[in-house]
Amino acid sequence: MSQSENLYNTIYNPDVLSCIANLSNDEVFTPPEVANAMLDMLPQELFSDPGAKFLDPACKSGVFLREIAKRLLIGLEGQIPDLQERVDHIFHNQLYGIAITELTSLLARRSLYCSKYPNSVYSVSRFDDAEGNIRFKNTRHKWKDGRCEFCGASESEYGSEKRKGLETHAYEFIHTIKPEEILKMKFDVIIRNPPYQLSDGGAQASATPIYNLFVEQAKKLNPRFLSYIIPARWYGGGKGLDSFRSMMISDKHIRELHDFLNASDCFGTGVEVKGGICYFLWDRDNEGKCRVFTHSADAVIEQEERYLQEENSNVFIRYAEGVSVYHKVKAFNEKTFESLVSSQKPFGLRTYVHGKKEPSMHSIKLYERGGVGYINSSEISRNKEWVDKPKVFISAAYNAGDNYPHQILGKPIAGEAGSCCTETYIVIGPFVSDTVVKNVISYISTKFFRFLVMLKKISQHAAATVYSFVPLQDFSRPWTDADLYAKYALTDEEIAFIESMIRPMDLDGGDLNA
Repeated sequence: MSQSENLYNTIYNPDVLSCIANLSNDEVFTPPEVANAMLDMLPQELFSDPGAKFLDPACKSGVFLREIAKRLLIGLEGQIPDLQERVDHIFHNQLYGIAITELTSLLARRSLYCSKYPNSVYSVSRFDDAEGNIRFKNTRHKWKDGRCEFCGASESEYGSEKRKGLETHAYEFIHTIKPEEILKMKFDVIIRNPPYQLSDGGAQASATPIYNLFVEQAKKLNPRFLSYIIPARWYGGGKGLDSFRSMMISDKHIRELHDFLNASDCFGTGVEVKGGICYFLWDRDNEGKCRVFTHSADAVIEQEERYLQEENSNVFIRYAEGVSVYHKVKAFNEKTFESLVSSQKPFGLRTYVHGKKEPSMHSIKLYERGGVGYINSSEISRNKEWVDKPKVFISAAYNAGDNYPHQILGKPIAGEAGSCCTETYIVIGPFVSDTVVKNVISYISTKFFRFLVMLKKISQHAAATVYSFVPLQDFSRPWTDADLYAKYALTDEEIAFIESMIRPMDLDGGDLNA
């Protein structure tokens, strides 16, 4: 065992950070093995370069800087034989961090320097101050019209009066238009698992993503390599992520992407991030196709190298099998099912609206959360002309969970003439007859239909856009999977994949809200 190996095995405990509980669902700690998997994507000669500089712009546990230090201690042994000199060089000249809170700054320094205070006698490399190269600045939000101009946080949720004495979550790295002014140096590698979201003060724990801001800020620094671990919701949806998704899927400098269908397969049991998790490698000096790895349970599938954006698609299609089906369907150049799907709140009725239990003269049947009721037509503020026409109701949100096979959508409901719904549902249609409604429901119930929805539906929300890959059919007749597989000439392998991913509609007890 070399001297440097003996050092980090003695003063570093590689399992300690695996045992730390997450600060919150928004601030998930990275297990050491995941940090190392991300470091494995980098050219390993970086860890033998005494001039290479590494930045973690949102330090929590310090795991990334610690694991980088361990690699540098080995990689620089031939160039800087003296152990203490090598340690001092690495910690003073190569490793830098920006902590997200005062607490995590202490934790990160303890992980990296073996002391919360790197100017103490317990630090493995002495600094002149108590901060070392891991800084923390108590930054403030910049409020305008009730929102932070930098991160979009709600003033009502994070304003100084409400959170007096508490953490403000005004992260320094994303609360400036010039991140290069923070440390005033160039970096070879920026690597991070950033905070994911902040409550925006909306109903039902509504939240605004912020992980995209950390990626965008890092790109401004123009490092040689950038590696982030973030929620996978950006693939096809996510509040306020349209421009971020467009930037990501069109960026040919993203050379490797690891996609975890279930976040617990990456972070461990008990961690849930809807839509899964991913980490990627961005290479400033090289562009081309991306190596995509799909992780599901213990299986890892390496897909054929491909670009993240398929022709005529504005999302990242996470499954290689989905790409081939997508192209076969697009070749027919048919109109899409999206044109039949209403916007949210189709009749202007909020979720909390409840009808009376019994109908009265001239009342309208209301499909609401948990069942049905009856309301007066005067309560309807939108699309009144749809009330007396046959239509289909389907949940505006359906939690498919993280286990396969999925149902993807709630069970469709035949909405008879004289009916409406709250925003729990969206409307498909309206149509000219109950027979057409029945045939539309037969189509929605197919695995083929719901597989194409799955390619775009990355979270529980099912707005009209998730139906944009689904082609319209002739609804004068019912549809089965066998009909659709034959029409689009799907291969046995493609059919088997669809069958493995989507469960029959009737296996579920019905709609989420039923």
